[in-house]
Amino acid sequence: MTDKTLPPGLHRDTLAVRAALPPSQYGEHSEALYLTSGFVQPDAETAARRFASIGDGYTYGRTSNPTVTAFEQRLAALEGTEAAIGASTGMGAILLMGMGLLKAGDHVICSRSMFGSTINLFAKEFAKFGVQTSFVSQTDVAEWRAAVRPSTRLLFAETPTNPLTDVCDIRALADIAHDAGAVLAVDNCFCSPALQRPTELGADLVIHSGTKYLDGQGRVMAGAICGPARLIVDVFAPVVRTAGMTLAPFNAWVVLKGMETLGIRMQAQSANALAFARWLETHPRVSRVYYPGLASHPQHELAMRQQSGQGGAVVSFDVRGQDAQTARANAFHVIDSTRVVSIAANLGDTKTIITHPATTSHGRLSEDQRQAAGIGQGLIRVAVGLEHIEDIKADLLRGLDTLA
Repeated sequence: MTDKTLPPGLHRDTLAVRAALPPSQYGEHSEALYLTSGFVQPDAETAARRFASIGDGYTYGRTSNPTVTAFEQRLAALEGTEAAIGASTGMGAILLMGMGLLKAGDHVICSRSMFGSTINLFAKEFAKFGVQTSFVSQTDVAEWRAAVRPSTRLLFAETPTNPLTDVCDIRALADIAHDAGAVLAVDNCFCSPALQRPTELGADLVIHSGTKYLDGQGRVMAGAICGPARLIVDVFAPVVRTAGMTLAPFNAWVVLKGMETLGIRMQAQSANALAFARWLETHPRVSRVYYPGLASHPQHELAMRQQSGQGGAVVSFDVRGQDAQTARANAFHVIDSTRVVSIAANLGDTKTIITHPATTSHGRLSEDQRQAAGIGQGLIRVAVGLEHIEDIKADLLRGLDTLA
């Protein structure tokens, strides 16, 4: 069979469908799913060579698998990086990054507005092993610069943030990191490469929870790191090989198929989210709406430059309440009054999902940490899906219009 090498310069939408390993000798048109824990070697010498180096054939499922390789190649093509490496989950990818880059005595600068589990991983788990982390404002570049120490090895931000959609200046943070001899990593979960490619703005590494928009239908867990081969192959691959935060082949195959529709899903869901956010701004029971696509968003112009002119599919808003207890009760009422959208903690699905961040995604943080991140009791996050926008609005109205 002839191996058709893709020409350079293809659009991301084409790469999302076509970039991957070539078909096997059977000529399958859909990427093959290789469900095997091990691989038979032709002879002892070949086995010795393959076990001695990463990337020279396949040996054992904890190290690599052809389906996982296809996922990695496609995601790297979408992000415009030299390579990518799969992990079991998005948090597994962040753990992998830390284990590969950091050691006792190293220092990390991290946005205080990041996902709650990310904050806990750096503040609690990495701290056990002597890694220090400074948490700074997502949007104040001066705070990032002032936090740099001689021991700083990593700057880490997600943009937009979960759930308040704060947007950081990726290029400015890249300059700070590189001036300090450090690495900038960006969690690109909310935008995906369909809307934003952080390495084009100077980031060194891109983190993904493939569980979200890359899959797009809430089916499996997956994570990945994208970046230069010198880090992916030489630094992170040996950690995966040893520690085993490996992406399962079936999950890789599911996300591979999900990426084929990534571009059209993100466009449609972003359009729904913008209409939803504009509508929320007009409702008297809503005190504030957080969405980068709105002109009222503090980083709107920056977001439109970095995110291909689209705001993404996550909208958060505060419901009115005289105090925290009332605000929480009002938020619960709005959530519990829905009949169409799903009450769940995930995002990135074709189905609209609603959640209360203060008691779910950020529930394990202290109240001080939540306050520092701007997570109030009246905050509701909606990951907008592909239902008709009028049905989404009507579902939220059930609760909003019956608030006291």
